[in-house]
Amino acid sequence: MKYFDYAASCPLDTEAAELYVKAATDYYGNSQSLHDVGHVANTFLENCRKEFSKLLNVETDGIFFTSGGSESNLLGIRALLSAPLKKGKHIVTCMAEHASILHVMKMLETEGYEVTYLPLNTQGQVEVAVFKQVLRDDTILVSIQHANPEIGTLQPILELAALCHQQQVLLHSDCVQSFGKTPIQEVAQAVDALSISGHKFYGPKGTGVAYVNPRVAWKPFLEGTTHEKGFRPGTVNVPGILAMTLAAQKVASSLYEEMDRFTFLRKTFLEELEEVIAQITVYLGQLPGMIGMRIHGIEGQWVMLECNRHGYAISTGTACHTGMLEPSKTMTAIGVKEKSAKEFFRISFGKQTTEKDVRELALLLAKLAQQEVVTELPL
Repeated sequence: MKYFDYAASCPLDTEAAELYVKAATDYYGNSQSLHDVGHVANTFLENCRKEFSKLLNVETDGIFFTSGGSESNLLGIRALLSAPLKKGKHIVTCMAEHASILHVMKMLETEGYEVTYLPLNTQGQVEVAVFKQVLRDDTILVSIQHANPEIGTLQPILELAALCHQQQVLLHSDCVQSFGKTPIQEVAQAVDALSISGHKFYGPKGTGVAYVNPRVAWKPFLEGTTHEKGFRPGTVNVPGILAMTLAAQKVASSLYEEMDRFTFLRKTFLEELEEVIAQITVYLGQLPGMIGMRIHGIEGQWVMLECNRHGYAISTGTACHTGMLEPSKTMTAIGVKEKSAKEFFRISFGKQTTEKDVRELALLLAKLAQQEVVTELPL
């Protein structure tokens, strides 16, 4: 199977896997235990915290380790809401946020908060002018993802952050899709909280990072929580955090090289589709390793199944959304109607993606667009 779904999850880096096993078998102490074994585990944990603060160029005291992006999103948002800069119950987010964000917003609506859901323009970005218009005197929180997880567009976080700070609004950003794929240090310094997930950059599943600016006087979401300075409950996963940190160091060291390689692969992929350009719509963002597509008249789920049958793993959108038989949130947010929105599918590159595999996948999709493989169209 040729894998083209790195935006959903990545294979665990070999060296990170070896480090995980080493830590789990030799340095297995609870990081909060007071004996020497616990002290060693805590030393490793704090070194990882320092390393992520360097990678993000933020204060070490703001780094908290979690079980992944979804938990980081929940706890990051809750932390900011526990320490608003002014009175109010209004929140602004985007229609195309990850499911974990949207679920939190629905929960907050039941608690009396009012949430405004912004659309995207045709390029897949939040319009700064529209964003400025929806900010109100009672707006206390904004949560806007840095990178769209379906088409790879980057949001103008720096501009949004400037507007938020002018009006004493706290800003959270889901950086799960952007960390390790594009520089995010400026974003990390501009926002009040952000989220990262280990398995998106070859770390282990069940690991993540939440950053909350230390100037935010947040309160624990669950009373009595002691781990991670009260940020989350549960014994800290030191082996997983060590492995995630090593994976993060490795992707950071090869970031620009991989961005150039993905840019070449994307150009190669699109060149192979030139003959069927009239039958397809392509969505390209600033992340070169991600391509959103529609083949006109064919549901994305059908395309995904046909690709799977021929040995290629692609996606119909974010993994947390797949299987719900609903149109892509991103397509809906940019104004693509339901029938056409269901045509959407996503291709994403990673370490093991080769030029040969990219050309062969493009050839298969071209045949699908020309109806040379599919014998019965679903639409």
